Amino acid sequence: MTAKNSEEQSGTLPISVDSIRRYIDFKFYGDRPHIRGRRLLVSMVAANEQAEQFRIEELAADFSLTVEEVLAAILYYREHLDEITRQDVEEQRLFDAMYKQHGEKKPK
Repeated sequence: MTAKNSEEQSGTLPISVDSIRRYIDFKFYGDRPHIRGRRLLVSMVAANEQAEQFRIEELAADFSLTVEEVLAAILYYREHLDEITRQDVEEQRLFDAMYKQHGEKKPK
């Protein structure tokens, strides 16, 4: 685990809000934001950044992304935290309802 650099710790990311559109898409997963051309949710990148305290370069390597894609995901997550949190809660609610209805399937 590597400490974050001072720019990341201050909450300032070296990427513009406008450039996020190049890296974030909504094609897959309904309205869940993900890395363009990948099925990797913005919330997954941000969760790993927060939980593991990984540096941007480490996240890029772990997810096979560019540094710009990681920065865009983190910035988008920070700018839309409430919306993404609501999406996560709703997804978990749906998952729980499906599990309750269908339960765990045992192999035949």
